[in-house]
Amino acid sequence: MTALAAGVKEQQIATMLLDIGVILLVGAALGALARKLGQPKVIGEITAGIVLGPSLLGLLPGDPTGALFPADVRPLLSAVSQVGLVLFMFVVGWEFERRVIRPYARLAAGVSLSSIVLAFGLGVAAAVVLYPHHDTVAGHHISFMAFSTFMGTAMSVTAFPVLARILSENRLMDTRVGALSLASAAIDDVLAWCLLAYVSALVSSDGDYAGLARIGALSVVYVALMFLVVRPLVSRLVWRWSAMERWNVLLAVLCAGVFASSWLTSWIGIHQIFGAFLFGFVMPREPRRVLAAHLRRPLDDVSVVLLPVFFIVTGLGVDLGALTATDYLALFLVVGVACAGKLLGAIVPARLFGLSWREAKDLGVLMNTRGLTELIILNAAVSLGVLDGRMFTMLVIMALVTTAMAAPLLSRREHLTAGETRKVRTTAADATAPHT
Repeated sequence: MTALAAGVKEQQIATMLLDIGVILLVGAALGALARKLGQPKVIGEITAGIVLGPSLLGLLPGDPTGALFPADVRPLLSAVSQVGLVLFMFVVGWEFERRVIRPYARLAAGVSLSSIVLAFGLGVAAAVVLYPHHDTVAGHHISFMAFSTFMGTAMSVTAFPVLARILSENRLMDTRVGALSLASAAIDDVLAWCLLAYVSALVSSDGDYAGLARIGALSVVYVALMFLVVRPLVSRLVWRWSAMERWNVLLAVLCAGVFASSWLTSWIGIHQIFGAFLFGFVMPREPRRVLAAHLRRPLDDVSVVLLPVFFIVTGLGVDLGALTATDYLALFLVVGVACAGKLLGAIVPARLFGLSWREAKDLGVLMNTRGLTELIILNAAVSLGVLDGRMFTMLVIMALVTTAMAAPLLSRREHLTAGETRKVRTTAADATAPHT
C-alpha cells in the first residue's frame, strides 16, 4: 500500500469516528426530545438521521451532509451499524419467550394471523399500483413477485421491542390488551423473519426455481442443525462455563457463533439477520439472572452505542426532496394500506373473541406499531436490491407515522385498575381455554 493510499484510508477512518460521535450526540438529543414528547426513543434517532441527511442538512449551502458523511465513508458506517444490528437481532431472538404466547395462544394466533393475512394482501394489492413506478433498482429489473412479496411483508410487521416499551410507558403491560399485543407481536416477528427469508431466497435465486429450491433445502438443513446440534452444544457450554465463571470467554464464543450463523445464512441466500435471530432463539434461558447480568447486559451496552448508528444511517437514506407529487400520493396510499391492514386485521378477531371495543381498538393501535422491526426489514430490502431510494423513503416515513400514532392514541384512554386487570386475566384464560 502506498503512502498516499494509507493516508486516504486513515482519513476515511478518522472521518468515520467523527461521524459516529456526531451521530451519538444528535441521536441522544433527539431521542431525549422524543421521550419528552411521549414517543419511543427510536423516533428521535431516525428523525436525527433525516435531519442530518439530504432532507434537511443537505439543503444548506455547501452540502454539509456530503461533507460530514462523504460517499467513501458511508460503507464504513454501514458496516459498523450492521455489527450492532446483528448483535441486537441475537438478543431479540434470545428474549423471545414462548411462555409469553402460551396463556393467550388461541387469541394471539387469531389476531396475529388475521392482521398478517389482511395486511399482506393489501400490501400485494398496493404493489400492483406501485410496481410500474419502482420496478427498476440501480438499472436492475425487479420481478413483480419479489416486489409484491416484500410489500406484503413490510405491511405485515409489528415491532415487538418498541411495542414492549410503549406498553411499559403507558402502564398497559399487566392488562389483557398488553399481554395479547405482546403475544401477537411475537408471532408476527417470527412470521416476518420467515417472509423476509423467502424474499431473500427469491431475490438471490433471481427467478431460477432450481436455485430457489436449493436455497430452501439448505435453509431446512440449517434450521435443523441449529436445533439438533447447535442448541444442545451451546446449552452445554453455557452451563459448564457459567459454573466456572468464564464470562469473557463465553461472551466471545457466543459473539463468534452469532457472526458465523449470520455469515452462513447470507451464504445460503437469506439475509444475515435471520442467522443472528435464530442463534439467539436456540440460546438457553437459564440460569436467567446469571445470564442477564454477565452476557445479555454487555450486549445491551454495545447496542446502546451501535444501534443509533443503524438508525441514523437509515435516516441518511431518506430524501424527502426526491419525492414527486405522485410519490406523495403513493405515500398516502402506503400509510393508509398499512394502517387499514393492521387495525382491521386486529380489531375484527379481537371483537369476535369477546374483547370490548376499547380493548379491540387499543389492540389494533398497538399492532400497527412498526418501528425498529420495519427498519431492519427495509434495510435488508435495500441491500437485496428490492427497493429504490424513493420507495425506501416512503416506507421509512410509513414506519415513523405508524409508530408515532400509538402513544398519543393510547394516552387518551383510561387505564385499567388492578381489579379490572385481574378480571380480564381470568376472562382471557377462559377465552383461550379449549371448548369442551
